[in-house]
Amino acid sequence: MEHQLKLKKPLAFFDLETTGVSVQKDRIVEVCIAKANVDGTVTVKTRRVNPGMPIPLEASLVHGIYDADVANEPTFKQVAKSLAQFLEGCDLAGFNSNRFDVPMLVEEFLRNDVDFDIKNRRLIDAQRIYHIMEPRNLTAAYKFYCGKVLKGAHGAEADTLATLEVLNAQVKHYEGVKLLNDKQEEYEPVQNDMDVLNEITASKMVDLAQRMVYNKEGVEVINFGKHLGKPVVQVLKQEPSYYDWIMKGDFSLDTKRKITEIKLRAFSK
Repeated sequence: MEHQLKLKKPLAFFDLETTGVSVQKDRIVEVCIAKANVDGTVTVKTRRVNPGMPIPLEASLVHGIYDADVANEPTFKQVAKSLAQFLEGCDLAGFNSNRFDVPMLVEEFLRNDVDFDIKNRRLIDAQRIYHIMEPRNLTAAYKFYCGKVLKGAHGAEADTLATLEVLNAQVKHYEGVKLLNDKQEEYEPVQNDMDVLNEITASKMVDLAQRMVYNKEGVEVINFGKHLGKPVVQVLKQEPSYYDWIMKGDFSLDTKRKITEIKLRAFSK
């Protein structure tokens, strides 16, 4: 494999598969580095590591790596120094890497007493470029789906009517288009059916602020903070003061109403 990037130093593209999305609590289970060299060549290294903790099923369903797959692999501590050496003198690149992969990698290095300094490294995030060059706003959607320039953007009437046109065009544009779900089964996500559209755009919300959402099993779970991913009922039972904290805190009335409903339902049984 070769590349056409103009480089003054190697650019290491990398991606991490992990036990979850918490930089502090979760661990790496696989790392792939594609080092784009100055001479146009690319060197690829992929390594699985034993995270030293169980891999949650939800994470395994995403990346396909289970506990048994890494049981006999080295720990990150065992490969940290060689990994840092491979990345020595490299700038870093990835997709959403500045928000997740770079912080996660640096945290793992620090956790294992390897000084991995990023001060003199360029950090290139392809997702950020994508978002800048292909904006995801109503003006862009109107242009893409309707082929027209939105006049009077950010005026309530112009935005409302444009949104109506966009949804109408989306239903036509994606008619018959099928995707694969996590189980590799085909499904048609966009249909001219409001129940179907609600399912893909709003069904996970418990409260409108999305402080609580439904997980894959349909259970209400906390969607922020230290209890991220934990069932609401479990948190309320294990930490009764959590309810008071929500009720006295800077949360929406809708959030407070919904958590009250959950509490009453759970504790009235």
